[in-house]
Amino acid sequence: MKGLILRWVINALAIYLTASIIDGITIDSFMASLFAAFVLGLVNAVIRPIFDVIVLPLNILTLGLFTFVLNGVTLWIVAQTVSGFTVENVFFAGIFGALILSIISTILTTLIKGSRR
Repeated sequence: MKGLILRWVINALAIYLTASIIDGITIDSFMASLFAAFVLGLVNAVIRPIFDVIVLPLNILTLGLFTFVLNGVTLWIVAQTVSGFTVENVFFAGIFGALILSIISTILTTLIKGSRR
């Protein structure tokens, strides 16, 4: 349970940092970031597998590059449901935001795991 809460806070921090880096993404407060991280986890667990199956032929055709677009759409869906979190457009802010978000989240997770040893 402690690991789940830590991962949630790391993702919230990553969303907050991503909003400060990417111009088309804004977040009002860290509380909105926490809620966005929660909703992003739910979307990735429930809706994302359905999207993966639907766009599988297109993903195969583009050699997996359509995954970036799918990540941007996922981030945009979260922004549509969470007040205080906005993504201006899917194609620039969404795709690059999702890419930066995953990089920051990976770095923070590695730093946290590295400090535990």
